[in-house]
Amino acid sequence: MGDKAYEKLSAQDSSFLRFEGLGARAHVTAVAVFDAGRRSAGTGRLDVERMRAYIGSRLHLTPRYRQRLAFTPVQRHPIWVDDAGFDLSYHVRHAALPQPGDEAQLKEFVGGLTSQPLDLDRPAWEIWLVEGLSGGRFAAVAKIHHSLVDGVSGMGVLTSLLSPVAEDVLPAAPPWKPRSRPGTLEFLADGARGGVQFSAATVRDLGGLVWNPRRTAASVAEGATAIWETLSGALTRPGATPFNASAGVQRRVEWCALELAEVRDLRKRLDGSVNDVVLTIVTGMVRRLLRRRRVRLKGLDFRVTVPVNMRSGPQDADRANKVSAWFLSLPVAEPDALRRFERVREQTRRCKELQAAEGFDLLWRLADWSGSPRLGNVLADLASLVQPYNMIVTNIHGPDVPLYLLGSRLSGFYPTLPLFANQGLAVAALSYLGRICLGFTGDRDLMPDLAEMPEHVAAAVRELRSASDRSGRR
Repeated sequence: MGDKAYEKLSAQDSSFLRFEGLGARAHVTAVAVFDAGRRSAGTGRLDVERMRAYIGSRLHLTPRYRQRLAFTPVQRHPIWVDDAGFDLSYHVRHAALPQPGDEAQLKEFVGGLTSQPLDLDRPAWEIWLVEGLSGGRFAAVAKIHHSLVDGVSGMGVLTSLLSPVAEDVLPAAPPWKPRSRPGTLEFLADGARGGVQFSAATVRDLGGLVWNPRRTAASVAEGATAIWETLSGALTRPGATPFNASAGVQRRVEWCALELAEVRDLRKRLDGSVNDVVLTIVTGMVRRLLRRRRVRLKGLDFRVTVPVNMRSGPQDADRANKVSAWFLSLPVAEPDALRRFERVREQTRRCKELQAAEGFDLLWRLADWSGSPRLGNVLADLASLVQPYNMIVTNIHGPDVPLYLLGSRLSGFYPTLPLFANQGLAVAALSYLGRICLGFTGDRDLMPDLAEMPEHVAAAVRELRSASDRSGRR
């Protein structure tokens, strides 16, 4: 963040505001479950005020979390401005489950919480401290608007709030003073400077074409191929399923975990990546779900979009969203788990070879270069209209060391994704401390059987392990 009193949202960040306007709940939710930690003297309850103060002491590491949404005059470009009335107690809240609470009760609570929109007149995040879990455990449920965070930047937020050491120390909070919102003349002047910068970038690109035509022509050809790959996937409708229908706003959530060592062993045996193994397990999960629903699988094009991190260096460190996507057709009709893996691996390797993720990235960069939010809105509207995929599946690399909140150890961390137009199910995977934590978001009406997902995941793992054993791959 610079010294200006406001920051413009990128086109990609802005697109999630557009999705919200189209009726989606465009926030991500993460459930962090902690072992029992220090309690208030004599009560056995969470010291909520102490935890709230601790979170407040870390906000200087994520300054955008004290900013709220506003819009520039004339262009109506969305911007972040400091919230002069920032109220930490509004954003860090407290709830309790009937003791002894279990994970089913926590999931019901999180589903209800995920169903509610964030107040975009305030900084677009909440953290709920939920006590009452059996064994003295508690949860912190973070709800953050997608315009503020993607998978990678979310890991940055997590590590800024938690500590790698088991200490119960409350640091002093650095002083913070909100910056004044700029006036109309400053907005107009800055808009003019932005136009000059865009023009200068255009001139530099044209200059490169003149002075180094071969290199630039090759770059243009690669970019055109990537964009074509992107559009050809994004403009094709997938097959129909019972959970790809008009969704409401009420949600269910579910979660489970895989042993990372087993996934890595399968990756090594089968000569693929961890992501290939996870996608194959998800394929087996969806196959079982659709068969339970008596869906005809033969000829079904079940397509997923897989987010791909596009950060390339320190210049992207502060980007809330810097992500592209692959479109993959999961072989849900294939009965053999090994062949499912091979078909998934073939597609991911092809995406890498063709640099398929570059297409979306170029489109978002073009939208940013234009200086207007309109192109980003067009892309969001197009995605809502065409609905080019059945499901989102994301896989995030998380911390390999234990993390703590005021001395309480993080034992499980389960992310869940928003649902967009006609998307009744989404899957998020995150590795933490030797496990891959899977979080499932389902529309409450379209996915009444969401609680069966852990069973389907376990069966898909058994199928893949058994197929690997039969193949003799060791």
